[in-house]
Amino acid sequence: MKTLFKAVPVLAALLYLSTAHALTLTPVKVAPDVYAFIGETGGRTYANYGMNANTGFIVTDEGVVVVDSGAGYLAARAMHLAIKRVTGKPVKYVVNTGGQDHRWLGNGYFREQGAEIIAARPARADMERRSGAQIEALRADLKDRLEGTRPVYPNRLFDQRETLRLGGTEIQLLFFSGGHTPGDSVVWLPQKKVLFSGDLVYADRLLGVLPFSNSRNWLASFEAMEKLKPGKIVPGHGLVCDLDQARRETRDYLRLLRSHMKKSFDGGVDLQTAINRLDQKNFARLRNYETLKGANASQVYLEIEAE
Repeated sequence: MKTLFKAVPVLAALLYLSTAHALTLTPVKVAPDVYAFIGETGGRTYANYGMNANTGFIVTDEGVVVVDSGAGYLAARAMHLAIKRVTGKPVKYVVNTGGQDHRWLGNGYFREQGAEIIAARPARADMERRSGAQIEALRADLKDRLEGTRPVYPNRLFDQRETLRLGGTEIQLLFFSGGHTPGDSVVWLPQKKVLFSGDLVYADRLLGVLPFSNSRNWLASFEAMEKLKPGKIVPGHGLVCDLDQARRETRDYLRLLRSHMKKSFDGGVDLQTAINRLDQKNFARLRNYETLKGANASQVYLEIEAE
Protein backbone atom coordinates (compact mmCIF):
# COMPACT_ATOMS: atom_id res chain seq x y z
CA MET A 1 0.00 0.00 0.00
CA LYS A 2 2.84 2.38 0.89
CA THR A 3 4.37 1.70 -2.53
CA LEU A 4 1.07 2.59 -4.20
CA PHE A 5 0.80 5.89 -2.34
CA LYS A 6 4.39 6.74 -3.27
CA ALA A 7 3.60 6.05 -6.93
CA VAL A 8 0.59 8.38 -7.04
CA PRO A 9 2.57 11.65 -6.77
CA VAL A 10 5.03 10.35 -9.38
CA LEU A 11 2.18 9.52 -11.77
CA ALA A 12 0.59 12.91 -11.17
CA ALA A 13 3.90 14.61 -11.94
CA LEU A 14 4.25 12.70 -15.19
CA LEU A 15 0.72 13.63 -16.22
CA TYR A 16 1.43 17.26 -15.40
CA LEU A 17 4.60 17.27 -17.49
CA SER A 18 2.75 15.74 -20.44
CA THR A 19 0.07 18.46 -20.40
CA ALA A 20 1.73 21.53 -18.90
CA HIS A 21 3.28 22.56 -22.18
CA ALA A 22 0.43 21.47 -24.47
CA LEU A 23 -0.35 23.79 -27.33
CA THR A 24 -3.08 26.33 -26.54
CA LEU A 25 -4.64 28.15 -29.48
CA THR A 26 -6.80 31.26 -29.33
CA PRO A 27 -9.32 31.84 -32.14
CA VAL A 28 -9.41 35.31 -33.67
CA LYS A 29 -12.89 36.35 -34.75
CA VAL A 30 -12.77 37.52 -38.38
CA ALA A 31 -16.52 37.86 -38.97
CA PRO A 32 -19.64 36.42 -37.35
CA ASP A 33 -19.06 32.64 -37.07
CA VAL A 34 -15.70 32.87 -38.84
CA TYR A 35 -12.46 32.41 -36.90
CA ALA A 36 -8.74 32.19 -37.60
CA PHE A 37 -5.83 30.70 -35.71
CA ILE A 38 -2.91 33.03 -36.41
CA GLY A 39 0.36 31.13 -36.51
CA GLU A 40 3.82 32.45 -35.81
CA THR A 41 5.61 34.18 -38.69
CA GLY A 42 8.93 32.49 -37.98
CA GLY A 43 9.82 28.87 -38.58
CA ARG A 44 8.46 25.57 -37.36
CA THR A 45 9.66 24.90 -33.83
CA TYR A 46 9.17 22.46 -30.99
CA ALA A 47 7.48 25.24 -29.00
CA ASN A 48 4.89 26.05 -31.69
CA TYR A 49 4.19 22.41 -32.68
CA GLY A 50 5.00 23.35 -36.28
CA MET A 51 2.14 25.88 -36.35
CA ASN A 52 3.85 28.73 -38.18
CA ALA A 53 0.92 29.22 -40.53
CA ASN A 54 -2.72 30.27 -40.26
CA THR A 55 -5.65 27.90 -40.05
CA GLY A 56 -9.27 28.55 -39.10
CA PHE A 57 -12.86 27.42 -38.93
CA ILE A 58 -16.39 28.36 -39.91
CA VAL A 59 -19.36 27.68 -37.64
CA THR A 60 -22.74 26.90 -39.22
CA ASP A 61 -26.08 25.76 -37.81
CA GLU A 62 -25.31 22.20 -38.90
CA GLY A 63 -21.64 21.91 -37.98
CA VAL A 64 -18.12 23.25 -38.35
CA VAL A 65 -15.86 23.51 -41.38
CA VAL A 66 -12.15 23.56 -40.55
CA VAL A 67 -9.78 25.31 -42.94
CA ASP A 68 -6.44 23.43 -42.82
CA SER A 69 -5.75 20.86 -40.14
CA GLY A 70 -2.35 21.99 -38.85
CA ALA A 71 1.11 20.47 -38.85
CA GLY A 72 0.30 17.25 -37.00
CA TYR A 73 -2.05 15.20 -34.87
CA LEU A 74 -1.41 17.11 -31.62
CA ALA A 75 -1.75 20.49 -33.32
CA ALA A 76 -5.09 19.38 -34.79
CA ARG A 77 -6.25 18.25 -31.37
CA ALA A 78 -5.34 21.67 -29.95
CA MET A 79 -7.35 23.30 -32.73
CA HIS A 80 -10.35 21.14 -31.91
CA LEU A 81 -10.16 21.97 -28.19
CA ALA A 82 -10.20 25.67 -29.09
CA ILE A 83 -13.13 25.14 -31.47
CA LYS A 84 -15.08 23.42 -28.68
CA ARG A 85 -14.69 26.54 -26.55
CA VAL A 86 -16.60 28.42 -29.26
CA THR A 87 -19.20 25.85 -30.26
CA GLY A 88 -20.35 22.37 -29.37
CA LYS A 89 -21.22 21.56 -32.97
CA PRO A 90 -19.29 18.73 -34.63
CA VAL A 91 -16.60 19.21 -37.26
CA LYS A 92 -18.23 18.10 -40.51
CA TYR A 93 -15.55 19.00 -43.04
CA VAL A 94 -11.84 19.80 -43.18
CA VAL A 95 -10.57 21.66 -46.23
CA ASN A 96 -6.86 21.43 -47.06
CA THR A 97 -5.89 24.55 -49.04
CA GLY A 98 -2.61 23.04 -50.24
CA GLY A 99 0.02 20.35 -49.88
CA GLN A 100 2.32 22.11 -47.44
CA ASP A 101 2.72 20.17 -44.17
CA HIS A 102 0.86 22.62 -41.91
CA ARG A 103 -2.13 22.51 -44.24
CA TRP A 104 -2.88 18.82 -43.91
CA LEU A 105 -0.80 16.68 -41.55
CA GLY A 106 -3.45 17.05 -38.83
CA ASN A 107 -5.98 15.26 -41.05
CA GLY A 108 -5.64 12.01 -39.10
CA TYR A 109 -7.04 13.56 -35.94
CA PHE A 110 -10.07 15.05 -37.68
CA ARG A 111 -10.72 11.87 -39.66
CA GLU A 112 -11.01 10.11 -36.28
CA GLN A 113 -13.71 12.64 -35.36
CA GLY A 114 -15.69 11.63 -38.44
CA ALA A 115 -14.90 14.65 -40.63
CA GLU A 116 -14.80 14.45 -44.41
CA ILE A 117 -11.56 15.86 -45.79
CA ILE A 118 -11.59 17.87 -49.02
CA ALA A 119 -8.86 19.31 -51.26
CA ALA A 120 -8.12 20.23 -54.84
CA ARG A 121 -6.93 17.25 -56.86
CA PRO A 122 -3.40 18.65 -57.45
CA ALA A 123 -3.02 19.15 -53.68
CA ARG A 124 -3.51 15.46 -52.98
CA ALA A 125 -0.93 14.56 -55.63
CA ASP A 126 1.50 16.98 -53.98
CA MET A 127 0.81 15.49 -50.54
CA GLU A 128 1.46 11.97 -51.80
CA ARG A 129 4.69 13.05 -53.45
CA ARG A 130 6.14 14.93 -50.47
CA SER A 131 4.57 13.39 -47.35
CA GLY A 132 7.56 11.26 -46.38
CA ALA A 133 10.02 14.14 -46.70
CA GLN A 134 7.68 16.48 -44.82
CA ILE A 135 7.31 14.16 -41.85
CA GLU A 136 11.04 13.49 -41.65
CA ALA A 137 11.78 17.22 -41.76
CA LEU A 138 9.22 17.93 -39.03
CA ARG A 139 10.54 15.11 -36.87
CA ALA A 140 13.86 16.91 -36.45
CA ASP A 141 12.12 19.91 -34.85
CA LEU A 142 8.96 18.49 -33.27
CA LYS A 143 10.37 15.22 -31.90
CA ASP A 144 7.74 13.73 -29.54
CA ARG A 145 5.27 16.42 -30.55
CA LEU A 146 4.86 14.66 -33.89
CA GLU A 147 3.26 11.75 -32.01
CA GLY A 148 0.24 10.27 -33.77
CA THR A 149 0.96 12.08 -37.04
CA ARG A 150 0.67 10.05 -40.22
CA PRO A 151 -0.29 10.85 -43.80
CA VAL A 152 -4.08 10.86 -44.10
CA TYR A 153 -5.09 12.11 -47.51
CA PRO A 154 -8.26 13.96 -48.53
CA ASN A 155 -11.06 11.56 -49.42
CA ARG A 156 -13.02 14.09 -51.49
CA LEU A 157 -11.37 15.94 -54.36
CA PHE A 158 -12.41 18.76 -56.64
CA ASP A 159 -10.93 20.09 -59.86
CA GLN A 160 -11.76 23.79 -59.99
CA ARG A 161 -14.79 24.45 -57.80
CA GLU A 162 -16.72 22.77 -55.02
CA THR A 163 -19.57 24.42 -53.13
CA LEU A 164 -20.52 23.37 -49.61
CA ARG A 165 -23.90 24.43 -48.28
CA LEU A 166 -24.13 23.79 -44.59
CA GLY A 167 -26.67 25.27 -42.20
CA GLY A 168 -27.54 28.12 -44.58
CA THR A 169 -23.87 29.03 -45.17
CA GLU A 170 -22.40 28.87 -48.65
CA ILE A 171 -18.71 27.97 -48.73
CA GLN A 172 -16.92 27.95 -52.08
CA LEU A 173 -13.70 26.02 -52.58
CA LEU A 174 -11.79 27.38 -55.58
CA PHE A 175 -8.68 26.16 -57.35
CA PHE A 176 -7.12 28.48 -59.92
CA SER A 177 -3.54 27.66 -60.98
CA GLY A 178 -1.67 26.85 -57.77
CA GLY A 179 1.35 28.91 -56.77
CA HIS A 180 3.32 28.42 -53.58
CA THR A 181 2.46 24.74 -53.96
CA PRO A 182 0.88 23.08 -57.01
CA GLY A 183 -2.45 22.50 -55.28
CA ASP A 184 -3.03 25.84 -53.54
CA SER A 185 -6.73 26.71 -53.36
CA VAL A 186 -8.90 29.19 -51.47
CA VAL A 187 -12.00 29.05 -49.28
CA TRP A 188 -14.43 31.84 -50.16
CA LEU A 189 -17.45 32.94 -48.12
CA PRO A 190 -19.44 35.10 -50.55
CA GLN A 191 -22.10 36.01 -48.00
CA LYS A 192 -19.49 37.43 -45.64
CA LYS A 193 -16.86 38.56 -48.18
CA VAL A 194 -14.20 36.65 -46.24
CA LEU A 195 -11.45 34.70 -47.99
CA PHE A 196 -9.13 32.07 -46.57
CA SER A 197 -6.36 32.42 -49.13
CA GLY A 198 -4.05 29.64 -48.03
CA ASP A 199 -0.50 30.25 -49.21
CA LEU A 200 -1.57 32.40 -52.16
CA VAL A 201 -1.26 35.39 -49.80
CA TYR A 202 1.52 36.21 -47.35
CA ALA A 203 1.14 39.27 -45.10
CA ASP A 204 3.64 40.84 -42.71
CA ARG A 205 6.37 38.39 -43.74
CA LEU A 206 8.18 37.69 -46.98
CA LEU A 207 6.74 34.87 -49.02
CA GLY A 208 8.85 31.87 -49.97
CA VAL A 209 9.41 30.69 -53.54
CA LEU A 210 10.40 27.04 -53.24
CA PRO A 211 11.52 24.41 -55.76
CA PHE A 212 7.93 23.17 -56.13
CA SER A 213 6.49 26.73 -56.37
CA ASN A 214 5.59 28.41 -59.64
CA SER A 215 5.60 32.21 -59.62
CA ARG A 216 3.82 32.53 -62.95
CA ASN A 217 0.96 30.32 -61.78
CA TRP A 218 0.96 32.12 -58.44
CA LEU A 219 0.36 35.47 -60.13
CA ALA A 220 -2.39 33.97 -62.30
CA SER A 221 -4.08 32.59 -59.18
CA PHE A 222 -3.75 35.94 -57.44
CA GLU A 223 -5.37 37.71 -60.39
CA ALA A 224 -8.32 35.27 -60.29
CA MET A 225 -8.58 35.69 -56.52
CA GLU A 226 -8.66 39.50 -56.86
CA LYS A 227 -11.84 39.26 -58.90
CA LEU A 228 -13.69 37.99 -55.84
CA LYS A 229 -13.11 41.39 -54.18
CA PRO A 230 -12.82 40.04 -50.62
CA GLY A 231 -13.40 42.42 -47.73
CA LYS A 232 -11.15 40.45 -45.36
CA ILE A 233 -8.43 37.93 -46.12
CA VAL A 234 -7.08 35.31 -43.76
CA PRO A 235 -3.66 34.89 -45.39
CA GLY A 236 -1.57 31.76 -45.27
CA HIS A 237 0.86 33.62 -43.04
CA GLY A 238 0.52 36.90 -41.15
CA LEU A 239 -2.34 38.86 -39.63
CA VAL A 240 -5.79 39.15 -41.20
CA CYS A 241 -5.47 41.73 -43.97
CA ASP A 242 -7.33 43.43 -46.81
CA LEU A 243 -6.84 43.11 -50.56
CA ASP A 244 -4.64 46.19 -50.80
CA GLN A 245 -2.13 44.77 -48.32
CA ALA A 246 -2.20 41.42 -50.12
CA ARG A 247 -1.38 43.19 -53.36
CA ARG A 248 1.50 45.13 -51.84
CA GLU A 249 3.12 42.26 -49.98
CA THR A 250 2.43 39.29 -52.26
CA ARG A 251 1.46 40.30 -55.79
CA ASP A 252 3.86 43.22 -56.13
CA TYR A 253 6.79 41.20 -54.81
CA LEU A 254 6.13 38.34 -57.23
CA ARG A 255 5.83 40.83 -60.08
CA LEU A 256 9.17 42.38 -59.13
CA LEU A 257 10.90 39.01 -59.06
CA ARG A 258 9.50 37.88 -62.38
CA SER A 259 10.00 41.12 -64.29
CA HIS A 260 13.59 41.56 -63.11
CA MET A 261 14.63 37.96 -63.61
CA LYS A 262 12.98 37.67 -67.02
CA LYS A 263 14.69 40.83 -68.22
CA SER A 264 18.00 39.57 -66.86
CA PHE A 265 17.66 36.13 -68.42
CA ASP A 266 16.54 37.50 -71.78
CA GLY A 267 19.53 39.88 -71.69
CA GLY A 268 22.01 37.09 -71.07
CA VAL A 269 22.75 38.12 -67.48
CA ASP A 270 23.96 35.23 -65.35
CA LEU A 271 22.16 34.12 -62.19
CA GLN A 272 24.45 35.65 -59.58
CA THR A 273 24.69 38.98 -61.37
CA ALA A 274 20.89 39.07 -61.73
CA ILE A 275 20.52 38.48 -57.99
CA ASN A 276 23.11 41.14 -57.16
CA ARG A 277 21.31 43.72 -59.31
CA LEU A 278 17.84 43.00 -57.91
CA ASP A 279 16.58 45.82 -55.69
CA GLN A 280 14.22 44.31 -53.11
CA LYS A 281 14.59 46.98 -50.43
CA ASN A 282 10.92 47.98 -50.61
CA PHE A 283 10.15 44.62 -48.97
CA ALA A 284 12.93 44.71 -46.37
CA ARG A 285 10.42 45.54 -43.60
CA LEU A 286 8.78 42.12 -43.97
CA ARG A 287 9.84 39.41 -41.56
CA ASN A 288 12.24 36.75 -42.91
CA TYR A 289 13.47 39.13 -45.61
CA GLU A 290 17.17 38.49 -45.06
CA THR A 291 16.61 34.74 -44.86
CA LEU A 292 14.53 34.37 -48.02
CA LYS A 293 15.40 37.16 -50.45
CA GLY A 294 18.34 35.42 -52.12
CA ALA A 295 16.69 32.02 -52.46
CA ASN A 296 13.50 33.59 -53.85
CA ALA A 297 15.42 35.48 -56.52
CA SER A 298 17.42 32.40 -57.46
CA GLN A 299 14.38 30.17 -57.70
CA VAL A 300 12.47 32.57 -59.97
CA TYR A 301 15.48 32.92 -62.28
CA LEU A 302 15.72 29.12 -62.57
CA GLU A 303 11.98 28.92 -63.17
CA ILE A 304 12.17 31.42 -66.03
CA GLU A 305 15.20 29.61 -67.43
CA ALA A 306 13.13 26.40 -67.56
CA GLU A 307 10.19 28.13 -69.29
